[in-house]
Amino acid sequence: RQQKWKSSASTQAEMPPCDFVPEKYNSYPYERMLKIREKHVSPSLRTYYKKPLLLHQGYMQWLFDHEGQRYLDLFAGIVTVSVGHCHPKVNMAAQKQLARLWHTTNIYMHPSIQEYAEKLTSLFPEPLKVVYLTNSGSEANDLAMLMARLYTRNFDIISFRGAYHGGTTCTLGPTSIGFYKHGVANGFGCSTTMLPDVFRGPWGGSHCRDSPVQTVRKCSCAEGVCHANDQYIEQFKDTLNTTVPKTIAGFIAEAIQGVNGAVQYPRSFLKEAYRLVRERGGVCISDEVQTGFGRTGSHFWGFQTHGVVPDIVTLAKGIGNGFPMAAVVTTKEIASSLAQNLHFNSFGGNPLACTVGAAVLDAIEEDGLQKNCEDVGTYMLLELAKLRDKFEIVGDVRGKGLMIGVEMVTDKNSRHPIPAEEINQIWEDCKDMGVLIGKGGLYGQTFRIKPPMCITKKDVDFAVEVFHSALERHMERAA
Repeated sequence: RQQKWKSSASTQAEMPPCDFVPEKYNSYPYERMLKIREKHVSPSLRTYYKKPLLLHQGYMQWLFDHEGQRYLDLFAGIVTVSVGHCHPKVNMAAQKQLARLWHTTNIYMHPSIQEYAEKLTSLFPEPLKVVYLTNSGSEANDLAMLMARLYTRNFDIISFRGAYHGGTTCTLGPTSIGFYKHGVANGFGCSTTMLPDVFRGPWGGSHCRDSPVQTVRKCSCAEGVCHANDQYIEQFKDTLNTTVPKTIAGFIAEAIQGVNGAVQYPRSFLKEAYRLVRERGGVCISDEVQTGFGRTGSHFWGFQTHGVVPDIVTLAKGIGNGFPMAAVVTTKEIASSLAQNLHFNSFGGNPLACTVGAAVLDAIEEDGLQKNCEDVGTYMLLELAKLRDKFEIVGDVRGKGLMIGVEMVTDKNSRHPIPAEEINQIWEDCKDMGVLIGKGGLYGQTFRIKPPMCITKKDVDFAVEVFHSALERHMERAA
């Protein structure tokens, strides 16, 4: 059904039709919800938008607020709704399991943990065949760091600046974005190294990254040569030679940085970095919390796009389509290092989580969502690149599959981040026209587009037209 948008921001774009009709909202009035939020919900749990959305129902790529307004969700609950809101197959599996067995902790066997472990690990190359199930990405990364230290008997862990690996006391160490850092001791034994960001960093050119869209920076590298990559590897070696001991526990990196705004590295950087880490006795951890489960399109796991096989892989977010679950996948040898003493997780791998996880894997395959990420994501990247060419404030469009960043700048030469109030107004205007997108980057300057993997090219046409209208409106304000 079509909807007319009443807002200060408007667009000629027509929202694609949707047959789904939401139930009538029947909870507290909006103002009362706001008051309860202010009084009883921790203020650290912030809301998006000047007038926070009160969302009531979801269906596939669509969200509905308490007034029945429909929104195209391009942020997927922060890259978490993988196969679509309330996907019928996942819903049905969860409902059946709810009626059978909610919880029995992993000291007992139940069918779904073995079934899911076999199904999940079948998607990984050798020797990544052992899984430990947890409840969140932070918890998975925390455990991966512990395993790395136990297995290597070393302590130091390296991560990239601009990385986000969680908010626990331990994972705040490799997390390297200032406004996530709290003024208490954290991250002992963690060192950061220069981020090989080919748009914002000191080196970058026009062929560096594995993306349909390259930076506007020029370079004269011959085929198979990447000057930027060589320079960033020198920086990585410098960290190894100056900041950490001769032997290290490991290196953790996302295949594409998520919270920092879909930042991509030169194509061969991780391959070279992994070799250097292993020379120092360390293990390589791939944080696939945002890039896993087919989101990059060309491959099921982000690490495969770099031609590497990590020693430990962490999974969360899209693994359960919004159900709180996560996993660490590793080798038998590394997993065994944790078995020397007791390590226990009450809810990890419970019957409901494993059933939901298995249904998500089935939905990805049956709905052809990895291919959809490749086709629709490439289409969207190329459409957004047209806006980059048209608007001076759109500095960079990047990503792979449906993992996309649009970095906003004052001008392309300086690459100076756009002021917060300006990006916020563009963001608010998109919401008012029916499109929800995320924000990220060290300065909050990058739009993060990471929708449910079921979106269509028609959805993309609508979203790009809305974004175009919001940019035009920004230019009018500036003039």
